[in-house]
Amino acid sequence: MGKAKYKILLVDDEPDILEILTYNFEKEGFVVYTALNGRQAIDVAKKVIPDVIILDVMMPVLDGMETCRILREIPEFLDTLIIFLTARSEDYSEISGFNVGANDYVTKPIRPRTLIVRVESFLKRKYEKKDKKISEIAFDKLITNLEKRIVLIDNKEVFLPKKEFKILTLLASKPENVFTREVIYNHVWGSKVVVGDRTLDVHIRKLRKKIGNAIIRTHKGIGYAINTKL
Repeated sequence: MGKAKYKILLVDDEPDILEILTYNFEKEGFVVYTALNGRQAIDVAKKVIPDVIILDVMMPVLDGMETCRILREIPEFLDTLIIFLTARSEDYSEISGFNVGANDYVTKPIRPRTLIVRVESFLKRKYEKKDKKISEIAFDKLITNLEKRIVLIDNKEVFLPKKEFKILTLLASKPENVFTREVIYNHVWGSKVVVGDRTLDVHIRKLRKKIGNAIIRTHKGIGYAINTKL
């Protein structure tokens, strides 16, 4: 695994922990970057686009939870492996961590070898899936062919303009996820494009008219998801 030269960003406000983890991950062939707080982590992550981010929960300036939430709203980090580090004494909720987009969490004190094995296991599963290129997403009566840009509802083809197609395929890619408005905006229009607050609502309304109101569920004040209870 180490020979693949994966990039890893280690984020912790304790230099000793960073030093130990850096040594162990570099020994396994990872390219290591470090940050002492969440704000630094976001800046470094934008520059190097790491494959993995190991993120301490309790940090100054910007804590791990908020850092993870911000990163997940940036398209480049939608699929990045993010693992939280947390002390056993901290008032930490697994559910809270997973809600902001964490893939896993590890409690301190850290056993570097165990953490490395865990990271390698996640990366292996992730890239094995990527090697099997996904060309079709099927969910209930909805089928989307990503290569041919074809959408079928009840086996009938529905034409969707590019942006509506991108919204639908994003939501359908993870039916169990609620995608925030920010994530959808960044995925469809890009983070550098300024669009009106109602633009997404208009596209969702048009999309529902073509594929059926029930397929897309609104989460008020948060965003949208595919309805898994059809």
